[in-house]
Amino acid sequence: MSQTLAEKFYYLMKLGREFEIRCKEEYLKGNISGFLHLAIGEEAVHVGAVVGFGKGDLFCPYREHVLALARGMDPRLIMAELFGKATGVSKGKGGSMHLYEPKLDFFGGNAIVAAHLPHAVGAAYARKLMGEKAGVLCIFGDGATNNGTFFEALNMASLWEVPVLFLCENNQYAIGTHISKSSYLKDLYLKAKDYMPAVQIDGMDVFEVYKAVVEAKQYIETYGKPYFIEALTYRYEGHSMADKGDYRSPREIEMYKKRDPIDLLLQKSFKEGWLTEEQVKLIDQKVEAIVEEAVAFALASAEPSEEELYTDVYCGVCSDVIP
Repeated sequence: MSQTLAEKFYYLMKLGREFEIRCKEEYLKGNISGFLHLAIGEEAVHVGAVVGFGKGDLFCPYREHVLALARGMDPRLIMAELFGKATGVSKGKGGSMHLYEPKLDFFGGNAIVAAHLPHAVGAAYARKLMGEKAGVLCIFGDGATNNGTFFEALNMASLWEVPVLFLCENNQYAIGTHISKSSYLKDLYLKAKDYMPAVQIDGMDVFEVYKAVVEAKQYIETYGKPYFIEALTYRYEGHSMADKGDYRSPREIEMYKKRDPIDLLLQKSFKEGWLTEEQVKLIDQKVEAIVEEAVAFALASAEPSEEELYTDVYCGVCSDVIP
């Protein structure tokens, strides 16, 4: 099982890393515009959580490219969306911050910090009413834990006893503000411990993330109650492409790069005999081909038509009553 997981983890983490590196390059070329939030350095949290959780709804913030890839979204459709093309997963209207695919139970890309937490609680409540077993995974950053909706969501999830896993990826910075300047509690799982079981894990170790999420999902689906995980991680890039990130010292960044999640995965996998150099080489080649194909697809895709400005504005049942 560990050998199979190691190969899957490496493929998805490497795909996420190379996909976002290429996104950065295409942004600098002018092919991607608007906001672009990269999760380079946080791949262990995104991949470990999505693979570990399996079936169920996924609600996440706007730093969601790797989450979408791990969920199974077509890299070509994601890249086309970032390029603003009609073939994009959101028809070119959402861009980087609004990837959305209900067929995969992927309700991602909420642009308002912490706004999706109540949505996740509502979805979990709906699943409870319908008697469905699969729970809901809600991922958010450390900055979200200072918002009122965070505590409201924890309160209602506990009050209603719904199967939702709250996963906080604590990368220590809310945009450019360090956690020491924005939160009284530095260990963020303590904010949830009086509402539900709450733990803190190493978010740079994909195996630890996976194990914690598997255990949490078993809990929420067995008891029908919420659970909280704080994953300690780090992003190498600034908040977005508009942020140079110069409020962090090069020494700090290099310190965390010494515990790069992909390097840690490879070190453990080579030591345990789960992966070989040849396997890694083949996966790297596969990833490179997928990313190149995604860019080529995006470049060749058409722009959305002007008529698309007026579609998907109102829901179908409302179109007859709203002028």
